[in-house]
Amino acid sequence: MAMVKTHVSTHELVAGRYRLLDVVHRETNRVSWYGEYVEDTGAVRPCLVTAIELPPDQCEEKARQAADRVLGMSETMARLCPGRIAAVVDAVEEAGSLWTVTEWIDGPPLGQLIAQKGAFSPARAAAIGLQLLDVLEAAHSEGITHGELSPGQVFLRSQGPLVLTGFGLAGATLAPRMAAPSYASPEQARDERIGPAADLWALGAILYTMVEGRPPYRDRDRPEATLKGVDRLPLRAPLRAGPLAPTVQGLLRKDSRERLTRTVVRQSLTQVLDDDPHAALPTPRLRRVRDAARHVGPQWSGRAMAAGTALAVVTVAFAALVVTHQLPDADDTSAGGTQARPSASAPAPDEDAGDRGATTPTPAPTPAPSSAAASPAAPARPSASASPPDAPPSAAATALPKGYSVYRAPEGFSVALPAGWKRLETARGADHAFRVTFGASGDPRTLAVTYSESAGPDPVAVWRDDVEPNLRKADGFRRIGAIRATTYQGYKAADMEWVFDVDGGQGRTFGRGFLLGGHRSFSLRWTTPAGEWDSKADRQALDTFLKTFRPGSAA
Repeated sequence: MAMVKTHVSTHELVAGRYRLLDVVHRETNRVSWYGEYVEDTGAVRPCLVTAIELPPDQCEEKARQAADRVLGMSETMARLCPGRIAAVVDAVEEAGSLWTVTEWIDGPPLGQLIAQKGAFSPARAAAIGLQLLDVLEAAHSEGITHGELSPGQVFLRSQGPLVLTGFGLAGATLAPRMAAPSYASPEQARDERIGPAADLWALGAILYTMVEGRPPYRDRDRPEATLKGVDRLPLRAPLRAGPLAPTVQGLLRKDSRERLTRTVVRQSLTQVLDDDPHAALPTPRLRRVRDAARHVGPQWSGRAMAAGTALAVVTVAFAALVVTHQLPDADDTSAGGTQARPSASAPAPDEDAGDRGATTPTPAPTPAPSSAAASPAAPARPSASASPPDAPPSAAATALPKGYSVYRAPEGFSVALPAGWKRLETARGADHAFRVTFGASGDPRTLAVTYSESAGPDPVAVWRDDVEPNLRKADGFRRIGAIRATTYQGYKAADMEWVFDVDGGQGRTFGRGFLLGGHRSFSLRWTTPAGEWDSKADRQALDTFLKTFRPGSAA
């Protein structure tokens, strides 16, 4: 990576290869241009070029490390959030600035839209906020804090999900905040160590800016003065936020320990969309976000989303009506769960003290056995697995295979998972509905756990009438055998198995749904490459999941 110290103007090439064209957006210490990459052959390719002013005492080695950090973090986030992170193709230090070059983004930055069109409606802001929350959840689950979030880093495309830039800048220099100080958290303003709570503050500041047309703390003549104001001045009460006001104010609490959790923020933003179904949203994509948020997860898998592919070369396909927002669907533990989790009242492992508010997520209620239990006859045996128990097994029966350990979800359920497994995706909807998908990097197998409070009285009918019609839309879908009525831990249940085509191969899923009573239900879906279905490891995994799963907050 070339490191040069020459004056750069719009008439010269940055690093000898990037031509600056039009200024897209300006923030304190940050300017973005649409530019061109001029190849040795004379051909040009469009790109986005952003300059961030470095501290005057920044040495060349530190600048080089900052550039390397941005490139490395871009690669990491692109893997976590494909399609929602602008790939950084180059990063260089020149003329006292760090220049980052990303792929062309077909859409303007949020800051430009606000400057041109003024304040957004609360519903439109909530829809954008949900997409931002998805990306942040994926990052936080891997221990990554953005730290430089601002409207200039959020790009809204005409089609598809929003795109976020700027990962890797936080901590790249000794400065507490490299750019856009009016969106810095109070702990950043004090130059303290930051974590996910700093990003939640910035999310609140962006929501505030969208509905008010101005940031919660104005830019002053010097960044230091702006940061001082963020730290010490009281928040100007939002006047146009409407139903978003409690969320905004809950995120913009000076004490990071008092800020809302991501779970509460997601529920609040979804409620804003639910209460304003006719709000004009900026793109069809955001309208779909709103609609999905209003109809999450009736029954075990839902009524409106066909089986899809995700996560690996030959991987899981599952039908579920969930809030996807184009990212790993995620709540505050998305992809970040640990083994032997604390109880639902304790912070999730990726929520430090600064990422947890006074409100805790509502756990799935403790189930009571259905009064209309099915016949106590032995349950049908799922293919290639041992017969599951009709009632909770004894401690001896639940002795865990080597490498397995019990995961206790903040939603209240628990299950034993293989070594290295964690939460990969999470979706959450109205009436406490949720879906959590577990797996491991490089492992095509997954377990999906879904909870609903709108299940019908017949578990066989749920699979047959609500789930299978959507599954049939998937390539190569074929049900294996009949849908089988059974019992599971004393509850009415039904099993269904199917195969499907995915990425040139075939996947296979075993699903078990069971009723807790009062329309409450859980389902477990085990998905694996079809060719490995009868392997010892796969049979052991399914048996262990069925034997160790415990529903309800008493798990």
